[in-house]
Amino acid sequence: MDRIAQYRQIITQLLNEYAGYERPDSNIEMETIFDTERDRYQLVAVGWENKKRVHGCIIHIDIKDSKVWLQHDATDAEIANQLVEMGVPKEEIVLAFYTENRRRYTGFAVK
Repeated sequence: MDRIAQYRQIITQLLNEYAGYERPDSNIEMETIFDTERDRYQLVAVGWENKKRVHGCIIHIDIKDSKVWLQHDATDAEIANQLVEMGVPKEEIVLAFYTENRRRYTGFAVK
């Protein structure tokens, strides 16, 4: 399996795992959105909590320029480190939610 196909498999597995963490007493659904043509992957929370509408991105990952770009991580689970544990090298992960200047100090790829 080539590297990009492996990254796709890892990302979809990770997001599917998180989508399965729905609470049975909640009206919030966790939806996965996989655009495999453009290599964009998201986990989105959708529903109602009390009388308030909930709709928001929890995790957003893209594959760009043969690297995994973590665009958004609204968890406290350190998704980047989980990607490393699942087989994505640190130097292939870009923490896109940081400025390029700050990325230099993360131990992950700058771009």
